[in-house]
Amino acid sequence: MIGVHRAMEIAMQAMVMRRAREKLKAEALADPAPEQGQILVRVHVCGVCRTDLHVVGGDLDRPKLPLVPGHEIVGRVAALGAGVGRFRLGERVGVPWLGYTCGTCEACRAGRENLCPNARFTGYQIDGGYAEYCVADARYCFPIPERYADNEAAPLLCAGLIGYRALRLAGPGRRLGLYGFGAAAHIIAQVACWEGRRVFAFTRPGDGAAQSFARSLGAEWAGGSDEAPGEPLDAAIIFAPVGGLVPAALGATASGGTVVCAGIHMSDIPSFPYALLWQERVVRSVANLTRQDAEEFLALAPKVPVRTATVPYPLSSANEALADLAEGRIEGAAVLTVP
Repeated sequence: MIGVHRAMEIAMQAMVMRRAREKLKAEALADPAPEQGQILVRVHVCGVCRTDLHVVGGDLDRPKLPLVPGHEIVGRVAALGAGVGRFRLGERVGVPWLGYTCGTCEACRAGRENLCPNARFTGYQIDGGYAEYCVADARYCFPIPERYADNEAAPLLCAGLIGYRALRLAGPGRRLGLYGFGAAAHIIAQVACWEGRRVFAFTRPGDGAAQSFARSLGAEWAGGSDEAPGEPLDAAIIFAPVGGLVPAALGATASGGTVVCAGIHMSDIPSFPYALLWQERVVRSVANLTRQDAEEFLALAPKVPVRTATVPYPLSSANEALADLAEGRIEGAAVLTVP
């Protein structure tokens, strides 16, 4: 291992998940050390993602336990494991959700590593960024564009990447609906407007603040998810984990349109009449991300330029940040700052 590490301290502070559906606990853990091909990252900030809610809440039922959550990590390289030549000590890096793939399965060989059955994910099967330090496979880490401060960059690493993949899978349609105007939608609305699309934002019914926020980022229409935008959409992306929005989005979509379900978890989709799907409408999901997604989006974001709205919380307030996210009290994205 090559690097400069702490000489006096022997333990790091972390927020730890011991059991699903329980609050995270502040604990002192032994400092991790990078192995072959890994880097040690001194965490500066870690975004709080809706997927974290699903991990902590038990909706995603295969976490390693105990677990340090968090997969929107921005920090600096503190040590290099053997064989790492991609990064240098002190370089700022981002660590996203996808943390490992096998590289040999059919999906990996076809360039679809996001569907690798042997994949492992940061903050789920690999300890993540709700801590002072984390280790990560260097192949799945990325340099952060210089124009972004740490807290501004964190939401790009999942909300941005998953949103970008969902936007590409939605197709080139000009009239785009975004259901659930949170961290991902507030980023992708800016990209879509930059591409010349017309954005229609759907929020929780009666959420005037979220609708005003959407308009401030370029949405030409914003209303509740129970409202109609006045003209049919070419495509819709559902970021909210609400299965009931699928038939609603189909009903708002024109013939030949696409509805993309962008969350890693969603409540059950209710039955709906075939007429909503007829005329070659498509419903599809987005699973994870690829390294190509990250490279493309992190190069694109400064060109738009994407601006991220963040609400900071200290690391020790991770439970509060998760609760505020669950209740829709955050405009933009929550970010944990690590002392």
